[in-house]
Amino acid sequence: MARRAEPISALPGAGAALFVAALILGTLAAVALRAETGRGFAASDWAALRFTLTQAILSAVTSVGLAIGLARALARRRFFGRSALITLLGAPFILPVIVAILGLLSVFGRAGWISQLLMFFGLEPLQIYGLHGVVLAHVFFNLPLATRLILQGWQEIPAERFRLAAQLNAGPRAMWQLLEAPMLRRVVPGALAVVFAICLSSFAVALTLGGGPRATTIELAIYQAFRFDFDLGRAALLSALQLVLTGGAAFVALRVADNDGAGAGLDRVLRRWDGDTPLARGLDAAWIVGAALFLILPLSAVVVSGVSGLLLLNAGVWMAALTSVLVAGLSTLVLLLLALPMAAAVAMGRTTLIEVAGILGLAASPLVIGTGLFIVIYPVADPFALALPVTALVNAVMALPFALRILVPQAREVMMRYGRLSLSLDMAGGPFLWRVFLPRMRAQIGFAAGLAAALSMGDLGVITLFADPEVATLPLQVYRLMGAYQMQAAAGAALLLLLLSMGAFWILDRGGRWHAEA
Repeated sequence: MARRAEPISALPGAGAALFVAALILGTLAAVALRAETGRGFAASDWAALRFTLTQAILSAVTSVGLAIGLARALARRRFFGRSALITLLGAPFILPVIVAILGLLSVFGRAGWISQLLMFFGLEPLQIYGLHGVVLAHVFFNLPLATRLILQGWQEIPAERFRLAAQLNAGPRAMWQLLEAPMLRRVVPGALAVVFAICLSSFAVALTLGGGPRATTIELAIYQAFRFDFDLGRAALLSALQLVLTGGAAFVALRVADNDGAGAGLDRVLRRWDGDTPLARGLDAAWIVGAALFLILPLSAVVVSGVSGLLLLNAGVWMAALTSVLVAGLSTLVLLLLALPMAAAVAMGRTTLIEVAGILGLAASPLVIGTGLFIVIYPVADPFALALPVTALVNAVMALPFALRILVPQAREVMMRYGRLSLSLDMAGGPFLWRVFLPRMRAQIGFAAGLAAALSMGDLGVITLFADPEVATLPLQVYRLMGAYQMQAAAGAALLLLLLSMGAFWILDRGGRWHAEA
């Protein structure tokens, strides 16, 4: 049987997928082989497991519960700044974790804005460290994501159904029972599963806000076994447990997500008659204003306190900033070298291996992969000397599933529209790649590159395993300043990190779309 002609070869994509699969599975195999199976778990390990599950469940339930009210308010209201607020809901995804935590401390911490107001009235200040602090940070990061997922469900309900319900004199309660509740039963389980899976791998949050042994997650226990005890056997055993949790949660999230919509409509402008009462307007306004303040205040606190802190930054912080830029640049380059050929292969129908590689990236924890890489490298080289390349590589692999989600739809469109035409013009291989494929993928490449750069710039995970006192990225330097109680300098470094992360995302994303707007 003759092989079907293709505009570009799928072999580079298959090779990239094999590399990703070998990296993830190889490091996991190294962890499994290093684990001491007869050793068993200590009491502290079971306590870490219980805390990990408890905080993930509470974070998921709280985030999704609040997101239902906020998404309903956004679905019923049209107001000035609505688009900007919905755009703001995507900011926490690329926001450096350590920056958000410093902002939350500035607002909700013992010396924060709210505590100062409470003490002014003679009340006790807030305590942010511990379980409630971890849940608060997770809600900050995941409330926007859950809101976007649930808001999409509301927007998929055809306007004609609300119009018909109004014509039948159905009140707000009837509209809820007939239209909204069925949609929520379809959408909410998937949102809960996604947020739960994300909260299982929240190393930086637990590291900074855990507040003691009783608030230790499995990933934090891996870090402690690795850095403080250098107990590779225990770190490997905990890594295997973390893999089972994250892999199982990712699998459930994919299975639970229901893609069946609410039916087709005529794309008419949606009017919500059930929201015309003063009570409904007041409740919706409270949800929207409360959520906006919850998201904006921590970022504002970082900016306000960070402006003066910029003057306190020493040479070590600026060197860490340069290191972060170099790591983010290398990570973005590695990501594109992996993601572009994989996206092209998927667009040509070679999907099985690529999809498996993408799912592996979602299921694996970066700290587990970092532990496996240390175990592999340690016998043959100094892992600490390879801290920065390893960090860049792991960051690229972690961003790969999101990049594929961005690149694959447009790659399919390009192949469908121009693939056969290019073959008929004898334009295959390099000419098709440089003249057809890449120019029409520029916007998506810029978006994926910007996302990868921002995520890598703000990562505080693998670098904590490999870094020595002489090497630090900017997030690690912020954490060290916080640990030394140099909060003003930490705020300045956090503001610098925020500017670098958002700037990298904006420059790369804007650069990808520039040709279409010029």
